Amino acid sequence: MTTNTEAGTEPRLPLSRERVLRAAVELCDEEGIEALTMRRLGHRLGVEAMSLYNHVANKDDILDGIVDLVVGEIEVPSPGEPWKDAMRRRAHSARETLARHSWAATMVESRPRPGPHALRYHDAVIGNLRAGGFSIAMAAHAFAILDAYIYGFALQETSLPFDSGEEAADVAEMVLAQFPVDEYPSFAEMIVDHVLQPGYDFAAEFGFGLDLILDALERARDAA
Repeated sequence: MTTNTEAGTEPRLPLSRERVLRAAVELCDEEGIEALTMRRLGHRLGVEAMSLYNHVANKDDILDGIVDLVVGEIEVPSPGEPWKDAMRRRAHSARETLARHSWAATMVESRPRPGPHALRYHDAVIGNLRAGGFSIAMAAHAFAILDAYIYGFALQETSLPFDSGEEAADVAEMVLAQFPVDEYPSFAEMIVDHVLQPGYDFAAEFGFGLDLILDALERARDAA
C-alpha cells in the first residue's frame, strides 16, 4: 500500500481551532475582511466548509477568534514598567500590528466577546496605569484617548496613497502641480518645506502626537 510519504506528498495537517483561525487571519490579510466566508476559508484549508464547524461555532466565532489573535500580537506592559514607557511601547506595537492586519483597525473594539488575549491586554494596560498613579476614572480616560489616537492613525495610514517617503514625495509633487501656489501658500509651504524634504516619513508623525498625548495625560493625572 502506498502512503502519502512514499508518494512524495506531504500528509495533510489535521484541522484544529488554531489552524482555522490562523488561516482566517491570513485570508483577511491578503484579501480583506470581506473575503472571509466559510466556503473560502474551507477552500483555503482544503476541506469542505462544513468541516470547519467541528472547530468553530460560526462566522461570528471566527471573527471573535481572529480579533483575539491580532490583539495577542500587541505588546502588553511588563510588571513594574513605568507607565509612560509602557504606553509608548504598547502604542507603537499596536500601530505596527494594525499595519500588518489593516482589516483589524475597525474590528478590535467591535467584538462583544473578548478572548483571553484581549482580556490580558486590557487588564495589563489598566493595571499599569493604576500602578502609575492614575485613578480608575483617569485610567479609563487615558485608555480611551490613546486607543482613539492609535486606531485613528492606523486607519489614516492604511488609506494613504503612498507607502514610503519616496512615494510620498511623488504624490506631493503631483498634488503641488494641481493648484496655483500663490492662492494656497500655506499648503504649498508645508509640501515644499516639509513633505519634500529629505528623510520625510509620515510614520514619524505618530511618535510626535503620541508624546503630546502622554505629556498631557501626565499633567491631567497630577492635577486630578
